[in-house]
Amino acid sequence: MSELPLLALAALLAGFIDAVAGGGGLVQVPALFTALPAESPATIFGTNKGSSIFGTANAAWRYARRIAIPWDVALPAAASAFVFSFIGAATVAWLPKDVVRPLVLVMMILVVIYTAVKPEFGAVHGTPPPAGKVRPWALIAGAALGFYDGFFGPGAGSFMIFAFVGVFGLDFLRASSAAKIVNLSTNAAALSFFIPTGHVLWAIALTMAVFNIAGAFVGTRLALRHGSGFVRWVFLIVSTVLIGKFGYDTLFTQIQ
Repeated sequence: MSELPLLALAALLAGFIDAVAGGGGLVQVPALFTALPAESPATIFGTNKGSSIFGTANAAWRYARRIAIPWDVALPAAASAFVFSFIGAATVAWLPKDVVRPLVLVMMILVVIYTAVKPEFGAVHGTPPPAGKVRPWALIAGAALGFYDGFFGPGAGSFMIFAFVGVFGLDFLRASSAAKIVNLSTNAAALSFFIPTGHVLWAIALTMAVFNIAGAFVGTRLALRHGSGFVRWVFLIVSTVLIGKFGYDTLFTQIQ
């Protein structure tokens, strides 16, 4: 219980970051590992999902009230993401995550470079795919993003936003809103594994959820007020920090 103030602060910041640009797990998961060193990774991840799903749901609801969420993209992507998040979680048992870490690091670096050198990217609506291809592409994108979130997780929200901007021509604000719908689906899929097996510390998760919702409330308001330019800059900052953490973890793992 003495660690709750630290976890509450982490949940507040994570909710804010996740509502704007994805990547809240970058803050919340390390805080849980630090505060609960005796708990298993499954319990850490289950408690994280049990908390963050409330902030994600709050952000999704607030976006839906204020802007036109691209449901033709978000719903098919969320459906396939739910299924493939299950598959990703099952894959953890036999594929080492260290195999994936260097690949994710390279992908994040390319994402940041591309976004930084193209200031028009995500600033306004781009060119969407032909009407007949929106749903198939949404299903494919949801499957890939859902599998990644179920299997590995960190940076999933940022990858979702980048995919919705790059593939469907959305601006950053609407891409962030669509990402919340998909992220809500992947969180629900993960909890369907963690809850029955008792891997959620509910007293901690629900306490953190209150602060996660508060952070999501502030983040969503700022994103809606300042638009795609604000989301783009937060996206770049969060992604750069994520690269630094991935780079450090990858180097540290290799040295060990």
